[in-house]
Amino acid sequence: MKKKDLILTIILILTDRITKVLATKFINYLEVIDIIKNKFYLTYVTNTGSAFSLFEGKRWLLIIISLIVLYFLISYYKKLDEKASKISIILIISGLIGNLIDRVVFGKVIDFIGIVIFKYYFPIFNLADTYVVFGVIILIISMIGSDNSERINSRRRH
Repeated sequence: MKKKDLILTIILILTDRITKVLATKFINYLEVIDIIKNKFYLTYVTNTGSAFSLFEGKRWLLIIISLIVLYFLISYYKKLDEKASKISIILIISGLIGNLIDRVVFGKVIDFIGIVIFKYYFPIFNLADTYVVFGVIILIISMIGSDNSERINSRRRH
């Protein structure tokens, strides 16, 4: 990993850690603090599973899966040339490590961000989750973009 990419990864992980520490320090468990009424709020909860509480209570399985995925993401990152794809992998790695730290140290992931869209209350999440989601979105867009540019280039050659 290039030095600047490693620094970005560390900054993202530290930002996730700091916000989780602040959430545990300043928000009581299950307390709701409205930031934008009926749209955005903070609340401190924990999750022993993965997204949407899947694999709840399967701490070691989630740790092992996370380490395997981390290995493959780092291997994939090394093969990439495109900047958007590299940034997407950095985001996903940072989020994975952020939640992995929680699982290893605390046995559960700390979540604290709540949003409501069209009266739907999304599951509470954290910055690490956000990194993963945006990383996957960027990766999909960059893959679609590179597929389209390859098709355009192959048409030009024929």
